Amino acid sequence: MKKIINDPNMVVQDMLKGMVAANTATIKQLPETTVIARCDAPTINKVGLVSGGGSGHEPAHAGYVGKGMLDAAVAGEVFTSPTPDQVLEAIKAVDGGAGVFLVIKNYTGDVLNFEMASELAEAEGIRVEHVIVNDDVAVEDSSFTTGRRGIAGTIFVHKIAGAKAEQGAALDEVKSVAERVVANVRSMGMALTPCTVPAAGKPSFELKENEMEIGIGIHGESGIERKEISTADEIASELVNKILEDGIHENGDEVAVMINGLGSTPEMELYVVNSKVNETLIEKGIHVYKTFVGEYMTALEMAGFSVTLLKLDDELKSLLDFGSEAPAFRV
Repeated sequence: MKKIINDPNMVVQDMLKGMVAANTATIKQLPETTVIARCDAPTINKVGLVSGGGSGHEPAHAGYVGKGMLDAAVAGEVFTSPTPDQVLEAIKAVDGGAGVFLVIKNYTGDVLNFEMASELAEAEGIRVEHVIVNDDVAVEDSSFTTGRRGIAGTIFVHKIAGAKAEQGAALDEVKSVAERVVANVRSMGMALTPCTVPAAGKPSFELKENEMEIGIGIHGESGIERKEISTADEIASELVNKILEDGIHENGDEVAVMINGLGSTPEMELYVVNSKVNETLIEKGIHVYKTFVGEYMTALEMAGFSVTLLKLDDELKSLLDFGSEAPAFRV
């Protein structure tokens, strides 16, 4: 294992310290926690927005803390859900009296721990609602989930629910728009190489030099097929067609597209992929309203990418375009 770290057991705390040092005007770390929150939290009478999950997916989730997106993010250990007490601290820190909304990726640990924290917060008099993101069409169940996994489509939920909350919407309205994003977003990913968790010190799986894995999750979990590497166009077409087979996108729709790098894929290759994704959608009669290309939800240094399509309506377009000051998603 070759990594630029000090101590495998301190990598999350060291990362959070560095993140705050780079954004001192906008974010803070709550003392004795792994919670990153807006400096101005809580905002009185505004719905607070909280998300989080295991570390190793940077810039998710702390990179999306800022005006117009999340009010706080909770970091677990690498690829490990944050504990309920840490999530509870985030909820309490962003509660401005209008309630708190949780964006949870569908991984069993995240769902259990965030829901437990929600119950603890409600026992303290804080109203909490949540949504569970399950955008990955690759598998119906996985080694980490019951039902589909939540992957890069989660960022669109952060963005749109965050905009709705920033506009002063009530908790029920934020929940409603977040549920509409979840209903309309689909993703699928692939990998050329595995990642190495610092505490483990070895790759999470093995791939031969001429192999790729189709339909992977964001922790290196298995996908639907391992086969010989093909061209970027063939891979992009396979992922887009698998997403479209899910049946929610059709001729005449408008979509937002996200081409998400998994931590070790050059922008050049992501743009090569986007060229074919855009071409494929045009052939299907689907209009691309806006495209995002870059690293939004990674898997440490995994080489590969995911494609996300979000079906839009007028309100979702407006909220997507609403201003965000989060370091990893500025609008």
